[in-house]
Amino acid sequence: MSISYTFIKEIKERKSKKINIIDSTLAEKKATIHRTMESTIKEMEKQYYNEAKAISQREAARIVEAARLKAKKTLFDAINANMDSTFDTITKELKSFTQKPEYKITLQNMLNYAKQKLGQNIIVYCREDDKIILKGMNNIIVGHSIQTIGGILAEDKNGTRELDLTFEELLRTNEDEVKNFLLERMIK
Repeated sequence: MSISYTFIKEIKERKSKKINIIDSTLAEKKATIHRTMESTIKEMEKQYYNEAKAISQREAARIVEAARLKAKKTLFDAINANMDSTFDTITKELKSFTQKPEYKITLQNMLNYAKQKLGQNIIVYCREDDKIILKGMNNIIVGHSIQTIGGILAEDKNGTRELDLTFEELLRTNEDEVKNFLLERMIK
């Protein structure tokens, strides 16, 4: 329990640090978006107000509301674009992390976690670059290479149970949590 907790804590701390770095960029983009949104709303409201005088009070209310919805849509489109950009940045950071010495420790932690969940004798699939690191470790068989940013895919020696600890899978399984975290930061 302690190793998996430490492993999960380590991943969450790294994720939190990376998100904090990205958070400052997002704050700047958020401020720009808000200024643009306010400017757009003001310009549209002024234009539509003049049209409303000529048409009718009811028509004016409909048009102003349409402008607000359009501005909100623009804001949400920008937020979605920022989310995509953030995930691209996280992916790039994970790629660069695989070149650091700490990555070896992360692989060892993943391996220990996999052994805890699947048993001591496991088959591990990883990047070609990671095979050298893993070959010296006890009670594992290193399988064929897989296309991944980093991490491992482990299965028990019978091939009946599998544990995907690749960076892509960890990011995918935590995607909603990350998006909610980022959205809360952007809306504040």
